[in-house]
Amino acid sequence: MRLMIAALFAAIASPALAAGGPFVSLGNTNFVVTIAFLLFVAILLYYKVPSLVGGLLDKRSATIRAELEEARALREEAQSLLASYDRKQKDVQAQAARIVANAKDEAAKAAVQAKEDIKVSVARRLAGAEEQIAAAQADAVKDIRNRAVTVAVAAAKDILAKQMDAKSTNALIDDAIDQVGAKLH
Repeated sequence: MRLMIAALFAAIASPALAAGGPFVSLGNTNFVVTIAFLLFVAILLYYKVPSLVGGLLDKRSATIRAELEEARALREEAQSLLASYDRKQKDVQAQAARIVANAKDEAAKAAVQAKEDIKVSVARRLAGAEEQIAAAQADAVKDIRNRAVTVAVAAAKDILAKQMDAKSTNALIDDAIDQVGAKLH
């Protein structure tokens, strides 16, 4: 308070030193301005404007303090959310890595199983082909034997027909009839 009064007197005295004539006179603009300023300050003090301004500043300070506290709380909440999302992202990445590893293992197992299935299928087909070849060989051998028998019978017939005359043929027929008669009785 004393400082304010000393500052006020210094402000009053400085225009007086600058003016060329008497300071306390309504013709001196410095004196009139000083009186108006003092009257303005007195009105401000009478209506307690400094305390009102101080109260408004205190309210504003409290509002700013509350906003800062809210901002801190929001920041902490945001940091906790960020940490939570980071943990979730790491968990998801780990899960994705496990899924990829499992898929690779299953693909490798499926490839091994497919190879085994192909080997079994090829072995079955080879066995079937070998059976078909053996059956074809047996059929071919049977056909050849049948043809050989047919050719041999035809050749024997031709040879016998050339070597046989009517007398030997009758003797063979009589002999055959006797053998049949002996076997039937």
